[in-house]
Amino acid sequence: MTSPLENLCGPGQPLRKEAPDAKEFAGLERSGLTRLADAQNEANSLESRFDLAYNAAHALSLAALRRSGYRSANRYIVFQALQHTLGLGPEVWRVLARCHELRNRGEYEGDLSIDKRLLTDLINACKTVAAAVHKLPPVT
Repeated sequence: MTSPLENLCGPGQPLRKEAPDAKEFAGLERSGLTRLADAQNEANSLESRFDLAYNAAHALSLAALRRSGYRSANRYIVFQALQHTLGLGPEVWRVLARCHELRNRGEYEGDLSIDKRLLTDLINACKTVAAAVHKLPPVT
């Protein structure tokens, strides 16, 4: 029986198998944690804090995917895979998926409509991802 992540590999699919790399994992985790800490700095604008929190969540989610032995072809899949890489439920990945859509609207259409509630939800989801990544066994 193939895993759900394995089913997303192959020609035209969003994932490909690639052995985990300890240095890459450590760098992604460090980047995610640094950005998460900066996102909580209320001296920054909401937009900056959103960018930092979103990119922190992406780096940490990508670390989990890479730790599982896969590399993604697009940003969005790292959030969809959280159920399989970290065992996280829809209460986390739905927030991250919504923020991904908002991030794209901001990046490509100049429409970054965020509020403090959404930023709080994003930071909390990112903290959940960070805690789960921290519990992963080391890459050998």
